[in-house]
Amino acid sequence: MKYITFAVPCYNSEDYMRRCVDSLLTGGNDVEIILINDGSTDGTARIADEYQLAHPDIVRAVHKENGGHGSGVNKGLELARGIYYKVVDSDDWLDPEAFKKLLAKVKDFCGGGRAEFGEDLPDLFVCNYVYDHLDEGKTRSMDYRNIFPAEEMCSWNTIGHFRPSQYLIMHSLMFRTAILRKSGVKLPEHTFYVDNLFSYQPLPYVESIYYMDIDLYHYYLGREDQSVNEKVLMKRIDQQIRVTELVAECVDLNEVKKKYPKLASYMTRNISIMLSISSIHLLLIKTAEAEKKRRDMWERIKTYNASLYYRLRYSTLSGLTYLPGRLGGKLTIGGYRFARKIYQFQ
Repeated sequence: MKYITFAVPCYNSEDYMRRCVDSLLTGGNDVEIILINDGSTDGTARIADEYQLAHPDIVRAVHKENGGHGSGVNKGLELARGIYYKVVDSDDWLDPEAFKKLLAKVKDFCGGGRAEFGEDLPDLFVCNYVYDHLDEGKTRSMDYRNIFPAEEMCSWNTIGHFRPSQYLIMHSLMFRTAILRKSGVKLPEHTFYVDNLFSYQPLPYVESIYYMDIDLYHYYLGREDQSVNEKVLMKRIDQQIRVTELVAECVDLNEVKKKYPKLASYMTRNISIMLSISSIHLLLIKTAEAEKKRRDMWERIKTYNASLYYRLRYSTLSGLTYLPGRLGGKLTIGGYRFARKIYQFQ
């Protein structure tokens, strides 16, 4: 039995992928590691094959034409045999002690044959993640202590409230594989920022959540070519806009609200954050074309869901990023710079 499937999308990752894979191998035969070589042109394919040869019962190397990060996530989910599914980017890694605790807890839940029927298993594990500015020797742990009770099963109706700096990202989540497949989540190819869709669309399908207050995932920051780098994001703003709109359209929040009002509130705020990021970076580009894209993005949200538009426009953070006039733009950018400094994101 494989308790966890780790999917590691790799593109030209030869310089850092060993750190990632080695951290996952500590799970031994209880896990499977799918290394998805996404059309790399460096030594990534060779390294993936070496790991498969050395650990044939744990590692599978998959070679495919380049389709982007989302394509790798999709392929991993298609092939996954584990009860749980977690994506680990090839430049990130797991803390060994935290990983040991997580795996032990999963095995404990799966004891006695319950896993076969999905009885009493959490649909979602949530763990802390760490912003790791490895080159600068700086880290910042992001936890969920105020939201989820530690080491207790809970539901969306019994959670606390998210602070402005808190949101659920791919790095903090480990879904049951069956839940992901039930949700129908499929990420677009050749598109960055698709992890936002992965960590959003399946949430209403989750009925039980288990939070472990451990710093599991190390999210490396600092590479100049990272998708979250401000300059890179500005170049890829059309992709950010596309994912923002996919997120806004993939779930009927009115239906979610009927069953899980707290979750609906969080998901609305999540869209607001994504709209804010898109709006701010379009402002930073400082062209007439970018300003038009900003207006058009908001208008498409209005056309798709007018009630959502008015909530986002007038009662959430994103509305503050769509202030009118030149002064409004300056206030928006100033607030963004302040938030970057406080929360130490890229």
